[in-house]
Amino acid sequence: MSWTSKHRYARISPRKVRLVTALIRGRPVDDALTILDFTRKRASVFVQKVLRAAMADAGEKEANVRQLIVTEARVDAGPTIKRFQPKDRGRAHPIMKRTSHIIVTVGTRE
Repeated sequence: MSWTSKHRYARISPRKVRLVTALIRGRPVDDALTILDFTRKRASVFVQKVLRAAMADAGEKEANVRQLIVTEARVDAGPTIKRFQPKDRGRAHPIMKRTSHIIVTVGTRE
């Protein structure tokens, strides 16, 4: 059995979040939370919240939370918010504010 939790439209670039999700993929939930606690990246806060939500879903269904592992940790690109920064001589440079969809799935060991 597996439980999935998502954070859609997170205001952080997918490239930054993928670095953090690669650290926890395939690990037990306790180890993953410890890794996220000591990771000094802003994305670890987003991923930790999604992981805790997936654990809470599993706990609601009377699963043993201590035996869960992170079966899938995926980041998809969300919509890009486009802004422009004025520059000299009437020009404008685009600023792409990227968003992410963070998906974490936890499951029991096979």
